Parts: sequence; structure tokens; C-alpha cells
Amino acid sequence: MDHRRVDTLWAHLHWLTVLGTLGSFTAAAQRLGVSKAAMSARIAELERAAGVPLVLRTTRSVRLTEAGQQLVDATRGAFDAIGTAFAGIKDLAAAPRGLLRVTAPVALARQQIVPRLPAFLRVHPEVRIQLDLSDRLVPLAQEGFDLAIRHTHAPPETHVAWTLCATQSVLVASRAYLRRRGVPAEPAELSQHDCLHYLRPGEAPAWQLVPSGGRGAAKPTAPSNVKLTVPVSGPFVANNSEALREAAQAGLGIALLPDFSAQAALESGKLQRVLPDWVPVGSFGEHLYAIRPYSPYVPRAVQALVAYLREALRGGFGV
Repeated sequence: MDHRRVDTLWAHLHWLTVLGTLGSFTAAAQRLGVSKAAMSARIAELERAAGVPLVLRTTRSVRLTEAGQQLVDATRGAFDAIGTAFAGIKDLAAAPRGLLRVTAPVALARQQIVPRLPAFLRVHPEVRIQLDLSDRLVPLAQEGFDLAIRHTHAPPETHVAWTLCATQSVLVASRAYLRRRGVPAEPAELSQHDCLHYLRPGEAPAWQLVPSGGRGAAKPTAPSNVKLTVPVSGPFVANNSEALREAAQAGLGIALLPDFSAQAALESGKLQRVLPDWVPVGSFGEHLYAIRPYSPYVPRAVQALVAYLREALRGGFGV
């Protein structure tokens, strides 16, 4: 076939894919913003060029022939890619806009993400955010989320991930508790204290600690390759770091918290560090990530929110 003839039929092919998806000349014409007569004429012209019927018409329905379905299957992906590319180009010329569906862990969102969102929304007034606070690891694409904030050791390899900041875990307690029970000098002494730990069903309560290597400490108290595991117990457990922080502030015991959860209480003096020469490991993630399923096109609103959070959290949580 003459290549110039094929070029004139590209739009016809697109109309056929829309017809195949909607199964109705009327619905396809409405989707494309054309008349039903124009729609029918384009498909008839495409059939003449192909030399075979592409559509089976009845008084009640329209469906593709085997040849029509084969043609649609072969071209739909290309038209989807063209649509995505064009949307991306349009997005480059416009301010970030639209609805962003975001999911984040409860404690992290309440303490560190939500307080930072008003400034972002003031800068980007055409963006709306729908925030789902949940510690459940939901399938993002399946549940329609544009972005997830995750506190983890490593993001899933099937997703695009942006590192927001590093985090670490800390041991904290109230001054009242430490006056009453004493300040532990070594990790082994934790087994003699009331320890408030994060509830993970099926796991024996134990904390792993490594020397800090000088991070916030006068000097390490053990070789840097040492990892100690200390069984712990206490009067209260919870699967939420805010709840553990509140219990520690009330003097119930020593809590292991992510730094973003302990930050405000440490700065205000409601809690103080315990065993600052040691860093708990393995209980919580070591980085905050923004993640989303892979796609060749990332909306401007998603890019803008990720860039904002990276800058807002750049210094970490300073404990």
C-alpha cells in the first residue's frame, strides 16, 4: 500500500480503537467529539483500504471482526503511548495541578508530613491532596494511589523510589522514670528495665543495638562490628510510635522510637536519650522514601510534591 495512503488513515485507526473499546458508534462519536455519520464514514473508509470487514454491525450492537480486533490489539499500545507523551508535554507547559492521592504511615504523616503540607498547597493552589493515613502496605496501583511515603530499609524494586532523608532509631525515657529506676549504662541492663516496644505479632520482643560510631556520643563503647541482642519486656506494647512516645512521656518505661517520632519530645525535654553511645537497628527503616509504581510519565504535581518533601526533610530529624 502507498505509504502516503497509510499516513492518511492513522486517525481512522485511532477511531477504530475507540470504537472497539466502547462498542458503540454513538458512544465512540461522543468520545471523539464528532458526528455518528462521520464516525461511520471513517470506519467504512478504513475497511475499504484494508480490504476486509473490520466491524460487525447489528441493529443492537457493534463488535469487531477477528481482523478488526487484531488491528486494534496491534495499535492500541502505540496510541496509548502517544496520548501519554502528549499529556506529558502539556504538563511541562502548565503549573502542577490536579488531585494527588497519597498514602503514608499514621505516626509519620501526623507528625512530619501533615504539618508541612499547608506550605506546599499555598505554593501550588491548583493541586489537591487526598491523604490516606495507614500503616497497612497497600498495593499502590491497585488502590489508585499516586504516591506513597514509606519508612523502610529498602523500597520495592518494582517501583520508582526517591530518597527523602535518612532516619535512625533512638531509645528514650522520661526523667521521672530514669530517676525512679536508674539510667542504664550498658545495653544488657535494658533487660532489667520496663521497655516499651513496637508490637509485631509472632516476634519475640528483643532489641538489637550497635555502637554509634561517634554519632552523638563522646566515644564508642564497643568495636564498631559488635551487634548486641537484648530481650526486653514491659507493661505496654503498641503498633504505633506515637502511642509508645506518649507512654514513655508518662513514665511507663524506656521506648524505642524512630527519630521522627521522638524529635519534638527530645527538643522540649519531655524525653531524653538513653544509651546515646548505641543505635538500635532492625526495628524501623533507615530511610524515608517517596515511591510510586513505574510509569514513563510522572505528573508534574507528583514531581513537585516529591521535590518539596526532599527539601523540607533534607536535614533529617536531628536527634
